[in-house]
Amino acid sequence: MGATAADISFYDHHPKPANFYREVLDGLSRSPKAIPPKFFYDERGSHLFDAICHTEDYYPTRTELSILRDNADEIAALVGEDCLLVEPGSGNSMKVRVLLDTLRPCAYMPMDISRDYLIAAAENISQDYPWLDVHAACADFTRPMDLPYSPEGARKVAFFPGSSIGNFEPPRAAEFMANVAAMVGPGGGLLIGVDLKKDPAVLNAAYNDSEGVTAAFNLNLLERINRELDADFDLGAFRHHAFFNEELGRMEMHLVSERDQSVRVDERRFEFAEGESIHTECSYKYHIEEFQALADQAGFAATQVWTDPKGQFSVHFFEVNK
Repeated sequence: MGATAADISFYDHHPKPANFYREVLDGLSRSPKAIPPKFFYDERGSHLFDAICHTEDYYPTRTELSILRDNADEIAALVGEDCLLVEPGSGNSMKVRVLLDTLRPCAYMPMDISRDYLIAAAENISQDYPWLDVHAACADFTRPMDLPYSPEGARKVAFFPGSSIGNFEPPRAAEFMANVAAMVGPGGGLLIGVDLKKDPAVLNAAYNDSEGVTAAFNLNLLERINRELDADFDLGAFRHHAFFNEELGRMEMHLVSERDQSVRVDERRFEFAEGESIHTECSYKYHIEEFQALADQAGFAATQVWTDPKGQFSVHFFEVNK
C-alpha cells in the first residue's frame, strides 16, 4: 500500500507479468485459439475503449448513463447512505461520477487491472470530489479477493457498469457474482449494468463501428503481446471480425488471420491457417428474467431494475440473499 500525490490510498495487487505470458501461451495452444479479454486493457487499450464509448454506433455507454442519471435518487435510496462503494473494472470512473453526489458514499474503491490508468483516474476523482475518501486497488478483479480496505459498520456495495458481466460465459458470470457477494458480505449490494437482447443489426453496428476504433482496440492486443512478450505478430496480417451469435445469444470478437503464417511468442511458435482466428471476446446479452435467475444462483436477490425507453439496456440493483 502507498499514497499518491492526490492523497489517495493505493493497494497494488497487480498480477505478475508471468500470468499474462502463461495465459497467452495457453490460449494460443488451444483449438480454437482464444485470449481472455481482460488483457485488452493496457494503457493504450484503456484509452481506446474510452474512445469506443463515444462512437456514434456504440449505444451502451450513453444509454446506461441516461438510466443512471434519470434514476439516481431512487438508486441512492436503495443503496443507502455512507456505503463503501467498490467498482471492479473501474476504467476512467466516468459512470460513477453520475452517482457520487447523490450516493455520498463514505469511501470509493476503484479497482482495475491497468495500474497507471487506475492511478490517474483515482487522482482525478480525488481532485474533483475532495470530500470523498478514495482507495484504489490494482487487481485482477475476476479472481476472488478480500477488500484491502473496509470501514467498520459501512455497507459494502459493488458497482459494475458497462455490461462487462457479458464478457463472462454464463457459469463464470454466476461465479464472478458469487465472488462479489462474498466480497460485499451479508447486507451488501450490487448495482450492475446488463445489455439486453435486441435486433442483431444494432448489435453488429455497435461492435463494428464505422470509425474503426473497435478494430484498433482488438488489434492492440497483438501489439501488446509483441511489446511485452517478445512476439512478432504482423498486425497487418490480422483483421477485426465481430458478429452476433444468435444461437448462443452473444456478440463475438475475433482476430482473423489473413493468410497462412507462423507467429513467434518468446521461444514458442504458433501456426495459423488463412481464416483461422483468435477469439478475443464474448459479450452475452440477456433478457431481464434470464439475468435475474443467474444472479439468484450467485446469492443475490433482485430488488429493482431500470431500463431505457427503447428497452436496449438495463441497470439492476441486487442485495445479498445468503
